[in-house]
This record gives sequence, structure tokens and C-alpha cells, in this order.
Amino acid sequence: MTESTQTPRIPDWQAALLARHSLGRGYLESAQEWFDPLAGAIAAHHDGADGPMLVGLNGSQGSGKTTLCDYLQTALTQQHGKRALALSIDDFYLTHKQRLNLAEDVHPLCATRGVPGTHDIALLNTTVTHLLDPARRADVVLPSFDKATDDRKPAQALERWSGAVDILLLEGWCLGVLPQQDEALVQPINTLEAQEDGDGIWRQWVNRSLAEDYVPFYEYVDFWVMLAAPDFDCVLAWRSEQEEKLRQSLADAATLNALQSPEDLQRFVQHYERLTRECLATLPARVDYLLSLDSRRNVRAVSHRLLSGS
Repeated sequence: MTESTQTPRIPDWQAALLARHSLGRGYLESAQEWFDPLAGAIAAHHDGADGPMLVGLNGSQGSGKTTLCDYLQTALTQQHGKRALALSIDDFYLTHKQRLNLAEDVHPLCATRGVPGTHDIALLNTTVTHLLDPARRADVVLPSFDKATDDRKPAQALERWSGAVDILLLEGWCLGVLPQQDEALVQPINTLEAQEDGDGIWRQWVNRSLAEDYVPFYEYVDFWVMLAAPDFDCVLAWRSEQEEKLRQSLADAATLNALQSPEDLQRFVQHYERLTRECLATLPARVDYLLSLDSRRNVRAVSHRLLSGS
């Protein structure tokens, strides 16, 4: 093979990212086309800001938002010279015990992680505030949640962030969504709501938590991004792929047995259905940068406030 026909060598940070997520080179080609401009837009937004900034990224389960945040973090660092850090709202879930207490005090469905009300928003506020404080000198402990055990990782397993932060990326499936009107909560939208929340107590609690805790947190966000699925039907398929990927990465038999069966997974996703549909219906018109996906998670269109002038 001559030198001219050899595959060009990619930068070490890109090779490491592909290895971390078990991705082929095709992902990198797509990322360079679609995600590099987004990194540039975020970097330009920071250049015009007077301090650190928070980027909120919404995407349904399995849409690729965690990988996108990893790519943006490394691209912003390596290509734009920014001190960037990526976090997931999933790492701020309440402990298993705290959710069991909610199940006793509020509604049995509160035991399942995911919906607004099952995150520790006070911890999220504290962590984000400390990370974005330019005068901070102490390290910040970064919470982490183990989905295989459905509980937080122990303190000794947590990472610490010691440096300053220019750009903090926070991803989450429900980030940015607003509370629904009371009349929208009356009718169940799936089997879970009809059979296990017939009186609407759980979905009213979720909606109230969203209004009281999450909406005030949105004031911290300087720039909104969305990975938009084509419809909700894709979510179960994407979430199933996530579960299989987790299954393949585990060697412990006990943990493997704790993973969800297809039937359990279908029920689990129904916890997310109402607000995922609300996100898909309402957020595209409100975010700063919209990446529209097809059923295979390929970007098919981009809409950007800075490009459209809206």
C-alpha cells in the first residue's frame, strides 16, 4: 500500500473516544460533519460571555447524548482550548433508599429512577454552582450513579475535579421540558399510567417536581442543545440497545441477572413516555441548536438560532 492510499491517522483524542465508546471510524466522520460546528458554536458563545457557561443537552434515552457530550468536551478542549467538563443528570439520581421512601410516602412508582422528582436537584445545584465558580479553590466531588446496581457509587469511587471550568456540559433526557397543564394529566397515555396510576397521583407529583425544582435550575443554562428522535417509537429500540451494550460490558453474574428483561424494559420506558413525547413536541422550537435524528441515530438536519437569525 502506497502512502497516498493509506488511511489518514486520526488525532489521539479522537482515537481514544472511539475506543471508549466502541465506535467505528464512521462515527468520527459524522461527528466531524455535524458535531464540530456545534463545538465551534459553543466555543464562540463562550468567547462572547463574561465567565463560565452551562450547556444543557436534551435527548431521549439511547439517542447518543452521552457520547455527544464526551465528543464535545474533548473537541472543546483539544480544538478550542477550553476547559470543558461533561456531566449527566443521571449521576444525580436519589439513592435507592431515598426512592423507596418516596414510594412509601408518595406513590409506589416513585421507586423507579428517571422522572423529575427522582433526582437530587439540591446536589445538582451545589455541584454546578461550585464548578462554575471562577473563584473556587477546592476540588469538586463529581457524583456518579451505577445503573447496574440502581444506586449511587460509594464516595471512595468518585472522581474529583480540581481545575477551573470554562464550559460545563450537562445532558439529560428531561432537561428543558416544562410542566404540563393540569388538563393534560387527566388521561393516562400508556398501560403503566392506566393500571398503576389510575388516579394520577404519581404524574401530578412528577409535574409538580418539575415546576418546583427543575424549572428554577434551567435559569443556570446559557445554551440549549437537543438531539431529537424522529418519534417515541424509536426510544424502546434505542434503550434496548443500551441495555445489551451494558450486558456485554459486565462480567459479574449477579449484576448481569439484575439487568432488565425485554418485558421489564418495556415497562420501564413507559415511565419516561409522557415527558419524552412532551420534549419531542415542544423543545425543538425552544432550543438554541437542534440536531434532528433518523431512526438509526444519524443526523438528518440541523437548525441553529445563530444560523437562522431567529
